[in-house]
Amino acid sequence: MTKKDPFLVNRLKSVGYAYKGAILLLKTEASIKIQFFIAIMVTTAGFFFNISAIEWTIQLLATAMVMCAEGINTAIEAIADFIHPEHHKKIGIIKDIAAGAVFIAAFFASIIGLIIYLPKLGVI
Repeated sequence: MTKKDPFLVNRLKSVGYAYKGAILLLKTEASIKIQFFIAIMVTTAGFFFNISAIEWTIQLLATAMVMCAEGINTAIEAIADFIHPEHHKKIGIIKDIAAGAVFIAAFFASIIGLIIYLPKLGVI
Protein backbone atom coordinates (compact mmCIF):
# COMPACT_ATOMS: atom_id res chain seq x y z
CA MET A 1 0.00 0.00 0.00
CA THR A 2 1.35 3.43 -0.92
CA LYS A 3 1.30 6.29 1.52
CA LYS A 4 -0.87 9.22 0.48
CA ASP A 5 0.44 12.76 0.66
CA PRO A 6 -1.16 15.02 3.27
CA PHE A 7 -4.23 16.99 2.18
CA LEU A 8 -2.37 20.32 1.89
CA VAL A 9 0.40 18.77 -0.21
CA ASN A 10 -2.23 17.28 -2.55
CA ARG A 11 -3.97 20.65 -2.88
CA LEU A 12 -0.68 22.40 -3.68
CA LYS A 13 0.11 19.76 -6.30
CA SER A 14 -3.34 20.29 -7.82
CA VAL A 15 -2.78 24.03 -8.03
CA GLY A 16 0.57 23.38 -9.69
CA TYR A 17 -1.03 21.11 -12.30
CA ALA A 18 -3.77 23.68 -12.94
CA TYR A 19 -1.21 26.47 -13.36
CA LYS A 20 0.80 24.28 -15.75
CA GLY A 21 -2.38 23.62 -17.76
CA ALA A 22 -3.26 27.33 -17.94
CA ILE A 23 0.24 28.22 -19.16
CA LEU A 24 0.15 25.37 -21.69
CA LEU A 25 -3.21 26.61 -22.94
CA LEU A 26 -1.94 30.19 -23.32
CA LYS A 27 1.25 29.07 -25.08
CA THR A 28 -0.28 26.60 -27.53
CA GLU A 29 -3.82 27.67 -28.43
CA ALA A 30 -4.46 30.52 -30.86
CA SER A 31 -8.06 31.01 -29.71
CA ILE A 32 -7.11 31.53 -26.09
CA LYS A 33 -4.36 33.95 -27.15
CA ILE A 34 -7.02 36.04 -28.90
CA GLN A 35 -9.30 35.85 -25.84
CA PHE A 36 -6.37 36.82 -23.58
CA PHE A 37 -5.59 39.82 -25.81
CA ILE A 38 -9.23 40.91 -25.65
CA ALA A 39 -9.12 40.49 -21.85
CA ILE A 40 -6.10 42.80 -21.69
CA MET A 41 -7.88 45.35 -23.89
CA VAL A 42 -11.08 45.42 -21.80
CA THR A 43 -9.03 45.54 -18.59
CA THR A 44 -7.16 48.55 -19.98
CA ALA A 45 -10.50 50.10 -20.97
CA GLY A 46 -11.78 49.45 -17.44
CA PHE A 47 -8.93 51.47 -15.96
CA PHE A 48 -9.26 54.20 -18.61
CA PHE A 49 -13.00 54.62 -18.07
CA ASN A 50 -12.76 54.09 -14.29
CA ILE A 51 -15.55 51.51 -14.24
CA SER A 52 -17.34 50.74 -10.99
CA ALA A 53 -16.68 47.76 -8.72
CA ILE A 54 -19.86 46.09 -10.00
CA GLU A 55 -18.79 46.66 -13.61
CA TRP A 56 -15.34 45.22 -12.82
CA THR A 57 -16.95 42.18 -11.24
CA ILE A 58 -19.24 41.56 -14.20
CA GLN A 59 -16.44 42.19 -16.70
CA LEU A 60 -14.10 39.79 -14.89
CA LEU A 61 -16.81 37.12 -14.66
CA ALA A 62 -17.56 37.47 -18.38
CA THR A 63 -13.86 37.26 -19.24
CA ALA A 64 -13.38 34.21 -17.02
CA MET A 65 -16.48 32.57 -18.52
CA VAL A 66 -15.13 32.92 -22.07
CA MET A 67 -11.61 31.81 -21.22
CA CYS A 68 -12.86 28.82 -19.21
CA ALA A 69 -15.19 27.79 -22.03
CA GLU A 70 -12.26 28.07 -24.45
CA GLY A 71 -10.11 25.86 -22.22
CA ILE A 72 -12.84 23.25 -21.86
CA ASN A 73 -13.43 23.33 -25.63
CA THR A 74 -9.72 22.75 -26.22
CA ALA A 75 -9.72 19.82 -23.80
CA ILE A 76 -12.79 18.27 -25.43
CA GLU A 77 -11.21 18.62 -28.88
CA ALA A 78 -7.97 17.03 -27.66
CA ILE A 79 -9.82 14.09 -26.10
CA ALA A 80 -11.95 13.63 -29.22
CA ASP A 81 -8.88 13.69 -31.48
CA PHE A 82 -7.09 11.22 -29.20
CA ILE A 83 -10.02 8.81 -29.13
CA HIS A 84 -10.83 9.06 -32.82
CA PRO A 85 -7.98 10.69 -34.84
CA GLU A 86 -9.63 10.32 -38.24
CA HIS A 87 -12.72 12.33 -39.17
CA HIS A 88 -15.92 10.95 -37.68
CA LYS A 89 -19.37 12.53 -37.95
CA LYS A 90 -20.26 12.11 -34.25
CA ILE A 91 -16.86 13.42 -33.09
CA GLY A 92 -17.43 16.41 -35.39
CA ILE A 93 -20.79 17.07 -33.74
CA ILE A 94 -19.21 16.88 -30.27
CA LYS A 95 -16.50 19.35 -31.30
CA ASP A 96 -19.06 21.68 -32.88
CA ILE A 97 -21.15 21.68 -29.70
CA ALA A 98 -18.07 22.49 -27.57
CA ALA A 99 -17.16 25.32 -29.96
CA GLY A 100 -20.78 26.50 -29.81
CA ALA A 101 -20.49 26.85 -26.04
CA VAL A 102 -17.49 29.15 -26.53
CA PHE A 103 -19.47 31.15 -29.09
CA ILE A 104 -22.37 31.58 -26.66
CA ALA A 105 -20.02 32.69 -23.86
CA ALA A 106 -18.21 35.13 -26.16
CA PHE A 107 -21.49 36.49 -27.56
CA PHE A 108 -22.88 37.30 -24.13
CA ALA A 109 -19.53 38.66 -22.91
CA SER A 110 -19.60 41.00 -25.91
CA ILE A 111 -23.07 42.19 -24.93
CA ILE A 112 -21.81 42.79 -21.39
CA GLY A 113 -18.94 44.82 -22.83
CA LEU A 114 -21.36 46.90 -24.88
CA ILE A 115 -23.58 47.50 -21.85
CA ILE A 116 -20.58 48.68 -19.82
CA TYR A 117 -18.74 50.75 -22.44
CA LEU A 118 -21.28 52.22 -24.85
CA PRO A 119 -22.62 54.69 -22.23
CA LYS A 120 -19.05 55.70 -21.38
CA LEU A 121 -18.40 56.40 -25.06
CA GLY A 122 -21.55 58.54 -25.20
CA VAL A 123 -23.23 56.19 -27.68
CA ILE A 124 -26.22 55.46 -25.44
